Amino acid sequence: MSAPSFHHRYEPGTDSGRAPLLLLHGTGGDENDLLPLGRTLAPGAALLSPRGPVLENGMPRFFRRLAEGVFDEADVRRRADELAAFVGQARAAYGLGAPIAVGFSNGANIAAAVLMRHPEALAGAVLLRAMVPLADTLAARLPGTPVLILSGAQDPIVPAANAGRLAADLAGAGARVEHQTLPAGHGLTQMDVGLAKAWLDRL
Repeated sequence: MSAPSFHHRYEPGTDSGRAPLLLLHGTGGDENDLLPLGRTLAPGAALLSPRGPVLENGMPRFFRRLAEGVFDEADVRRRADELAAFVGQARAAYGLGAPIAVGFSNGANIAAAVLMRHPEALAGAVLLRAMVPLADTLAARLPGTPVLILSGAQDPIVPAANAGRLAADLAGAGARVEHQTLPAGHGLTQMDVGLAKAWLDRL
């Protein structure tokens, strides 16, 4: 069986009742960044944490951007396809069910792109400080796919209208979207952790 194609960390689960988590870091992070968050959000879940394959000034990302908030959409599409393929490879290699993505910033954006292009790859998603990754109309169908979007009211990177449009696009495709805007900036807070954990516990 071919090895999964992204440099990654994998932690086997101890609770078979929990869906695996696909942990997707922000710009400058790596495959180790979100493991502690994953352990906190879903104790006992298997954790799959790839490193973004694109370097921007030496910082790993999951796709190229032309400027802050301006994405190279051709690269977004290609990288989302590659990540979906990696998820399929990892599921076969490690015997996993479909994972729930937990993405922060750039990782949340690539998770949203995977939902849009390969809805079968994910069982759901927690999108932390996400933006609309692709301007073209969402063609995928996401019947009942659970999605939590947590935005920051003082986020200098993600405009409120953009996060709202992402929520509307995913809901329009059939996803079961919960979108909350927190009194926070772009960084994660304990409120994010508590809300995301409670949401995952309800699934």
